[in-house]
Amino acid sequence: MDPDFEARVRDSFARQPMMATLGAQITHLAPGECDITLAYRADLTQQHGFVHAGAISAIVDSAGGYAGYSVMPAGSSVLTVEFKLNLLAPARGARFVARGRVVKAGRTLVVTRGEVVAEGDGEPVTVAVMQQTLIVLHETADR
Repeated sequence: MDPDFEARVRDSFARQPMMATLGAQITHLAPGECDITLAYRADLTQQHGFVHAGAISAIVDSAGGYAGYSVMPAGSSVLTVEFKLNLLAPARGARFVARGRVVKAGRTLVVTRGEVVAEGDGEPVTVAVMQQTLIVLHETADR
């Protein structure tokens, strides 16, 4: 494992205009784990006032992607091959935490699992779950 994985992941995340546009932040990072938090903003909602599924899918895709990237070799890069997202409840809350976790890390493919939890008044609510496949791009440094 790359001992400098944290710097590599955070540097890559900082170069993502989409995450900056959403105002998303990495709030937890460990080998095989990444949490990305998004605060509620009215400009990220759909017609019913819930946070749009596009914003929810973007943060959980990145959380899974960076969880996988954290266990990839130095000098590699990551791309999502596919993901399946199930929306379980309307995305309403003060903030949303996307948790990505590595299920299996292979030489070429990494499988992750993710969930998005809405936090606010009362108990947290799981609003989405994801399964994802990533590809390791060997000797193609993330830039």
